[in-house]
Amino acid sequence: MIALKLNPRSRDRHGVAESRNDKRARIALERLLPSLESFWESEDVDQDEIDEVMDRLQRHWPRLFGLLVGLYGEQWDFFYHLEQIVMTMVRGWRLRDESLRQSDRQRINNPGWYTSEKIVGGALYVDLFSENLGKLRDQIPYFQKLGLTYLHLMPLFAVRPGNNDGGYAISNYRSVDPRVGTLDDLKELAASLREAGILLVLDFVFNHTADDHYWAQQAQSGNEEFEDYYFLFDDRIVPDQYERTLREIFPTVRRGSFTWHDGMQRWVWTTFNSFQWDLNYRNPEVFRAMLAEMLFIANTGVDLLRLDAVAFIWKQMGTMCENLPEAHEIIQAFNACARIAAPGLIFKSEAIVHPDEVVRYISEEECQTSYNPTLMALLWESLATRDTKLLQRSLARRHKLPAQTTWVNYLRCHDDIGWTFDDDDAAAVGINAYHHRHFLNAFYTGQFEGSFARGVPFQHNVDTGDMRISGTLASLAGLEQAIEQDRADLKELAIRRILLLNASMLSAGGIPLMYLGEEWGTLNDYDFVKDPAKAGDTRWVHRPKMQWDYLDELGDDGSIRGRIFKSLQKLIEIRKQTPAFSGLDMELMATQSPQLLAYVRASAGNRVIVVSNFSEHPQTIDSNRLRTAGMGRFFEDLYTGETITTAEDVHLEPYQFLWLHRV
Repeated sequence: MIALKLNPRSRDRHGVAESRNDKRARIALERLLPSLESFWESEDVDQDEIDEVMDRLQRHWPRLFGLLVGLYGEQWDFFYHLEQIVMTMVRGWRLRDESLRQSDRQRINNPGWYTSEKIVGGALYVDLFSENLGKLRDQIPYFQKLGLTYLHLMPLFAVRPGNNDGGYAISNYRSVDPRVGTLDDLKELAASLREAGILLVLDFVFNHTADDHYWAQQAQSGNEEFEDYYFLFDDRIVPDQYERTLREIFPTVRRGSFTWHDGMQRWVWTTFNSFQWDLNYRNPEVFRAMLAEMLFIANTGVDLLRLDAVAFIWKQMGTMCENLPEAHEIIQAFNACARIAAPGLIFKSEAIVHPDEVVRYISEEECQTSYNPTLMALLWESLATRDTKLLQRSLARRHKLPAQTTWVNYLRCHDDIGWTFDDDDAAAVGINAYHHRHFLNAFYTGQFEGSFARGVPFQHNVDTGDMRISGTLASLAGLEQAIEQDRADLKELAIRRILLLNASMLSAGGIPLMYLGEEWGTLNDYDFVKDPAKAGDTRWVHRPKMQWDYLDELGDDGSIRGRIFKSLQKLIEIRKQTPAFSGLDMELMATQSPQLLAYVRASAGNRVIVVSNFSEHPQTIDSNRLRTAGMGRFFEDLYTGETITTAEDVHLEPYQFLWLHRV
């Protein structure tokens, strides 16, 4: 006989009366017990396993129940959907491999494990890096050689033919794109990565599906159940009302956020591309269906899920339909479900929006990690202006996050660069944000006099002047220009810029994430225009194919690629051995020069001073500032091994950085 009991009580262990929500949650769960009991009996589950999952269910249920009531409580069949969501969770747990359950248990007992200094990430497209998942598995020693402990594979699930937005138009969440392998290949890779101590990160594309997904096909066939999975309109009356407050995401591709479908003779909501159909999260069945897909992906062996396009998942007439409160509630509900069915899984938000909106997605109960687009943009801004005042203001006001959360810092990714700094921050340091963004676009497309960058415009809106930037790290940092002109001095400066940016990313606080190819100083690949499926998207300029013959250059002391690789390899190793680089605690230091950025990182009794010169001219920092910040008179630069004394001011060469540890 299965023992399945709750512990009803009117007061908690502190004597506080049970809240109205908690009481309703408890009663609802009591009513669900027969369904749970039937499931456990049919599955012949042992009592220990039942106790384990029921303990988590009771712990996280009040939060989940409150979120679901707020989102869907007015639905006439709410309790049916509630029951289906619960059963989806326990089925997901039941299908979870024991090795993943063991990891879950360890992580429950080690909260904040993802804030460790030992986590260093890389991101790649499987087909461009290694052709397929089998060959990627063979490259695990390469990742270990570089020092990576976190691997983000860009979307690899089945996609529509032709243009698929770089893998973000998914046709089937349970099938790997046959061009890169099979589901078994993915599971084998995940197991091998786990054995090697490397976390696996995949995307959860949950705002939309491809137009050839099964759900979309059923909607096109007239199946009313699946028509409600999407936003379909018979005429332009309602879409036009929405359009008054929506912004265009890809204005050079198409105008507006709705697409006419000839087969259905209806308009479909398509925020991004005409073949990406937005899901209707007002329908609780959509939440349940996507929960099932999320848990399926988690059970392949994923450690982190990148939640794509989080800002857009709820629609409300009269708003921009971005960053609405219900969008947060949806993510929080997914988080609560994960705590029950896959508690070792954490979320990473992808919200390339205003900095004040980015941080609202970050909490232990929503997304435990988040991309840091503001730091990325302002590192490039500082490099262009040779001035760190806007970066310093942003770090002082926006770097700190809630406990048990962290940033994911990056310099380049599969996407473009948007100048997502706060206009008020800019005004506070004397910068006109509108004009400054135009300057940065001109600078990084090489159109500003004296620019070293070779970026490419992305989504240039001629009506508004808005633009984003495509390009590899090396091309944006000046290496392409230097090689074109075959000048040794420019090559040296470009390499220094590359290393400076990486040193900043690795030391600022958060998980550093490298877009693979950066470790070799890969330049822009302009041949993407030869592929009709890619020609209209300039982001492919910074998604080149991996050239494995680069490894031959590691033994060549005169090789630019070899120098960059070995330097980054060294920086990564130092970071992983330096406890001060864990967590996010940062103390900014004042300097005499606006070209310098200086801060102290400290953790577990370990203390490091970071000083960076963002200009091509030598700079000086007052030795007394170093002495008082580092509480010592002698320091070792962890990167060069050089001993620094505070007996005299410290000089930094062009684009030099220092990681100073007291000796």
